[in-house]
Amino acid sequence: MQARTGSDRLPGAPLMPLAGAPMIVRQIERVARARRIDRIVVVTTAAPEDDALEAVVRREAVPVHRGPPNDELARLIGALDVHPADHVLRLDGDSPLTDPEVLDATIALHLGEKADHTSNRAPGAAYPLGQGAEVITAAGLRRLAAEGEAPRLSMADAGDGRPPDRWSSLALLAQPDQGEVRWAVETPADYAFAAAVYDALYPDNRAFTSADVRALLAGRPDLASFGGVRRL
Repeated sequence: MQARTGSDRLPGAPLMPLAGAPMIVRQIERVARARRIDRIVVVTTAAPEDDALEAVVRREAVPVHRGPPNDELARLIGALDVHPADHVLRLDGDSPLTDPEVLDATIALHLGEKADHTSNRAPGAAYPLGQGAEVITAAGLRRLAAEGEAPRLSMADAGDGRPPDRWSSLALLAQPDQGEVRWAVETPADYAFAAAVYDALYPDNRAFTSADVRALLAGRPDLASFGGVRRL
């Protein structure tokens, strides 16, 4: 899971509170419910501004790897060197409404088809922004590093929406398309939305699901288009 506090649009976002704990802690709780994830590692920068983030994550007994502030791929490779794995699930740390079942389904597709790379944000059949996930083989990640490629969602994207020929790239498809639905926390309005969802659902059910969120939004038109963007 990648996280940093130096976002231009919402500085300090991973440490902002949701239901009484930092957002990064709430996301870790949700990711930990995925059955197919063996280990969670939070990857952040070596910048002093991320010292507090490291301290919060380590209190949750989750390892932290820190690397160059301006080189995401180097940070990922550094984490892989310290925490070896055959496959890497890449998540952004702005996703406190990530869905463990979606993560498991993405991983299952990737492993079942023996793909190099699998994502769930395919154009026209994407899961919501804030539930994005991609799985890549460790060998594929190292190949990207050797070729100087910048990771992106998807890491295998050739730049025009098509994977390069060298990749076996798959997508977990959402029906109907939810690509315009915004659950990521990148702006003050996004944070206010996520906080409202947590305030409504978390006290009664810490393991609330995406279906619970949608049921809440169906009865709350003020939240369904909160901030002037699509939330449902």
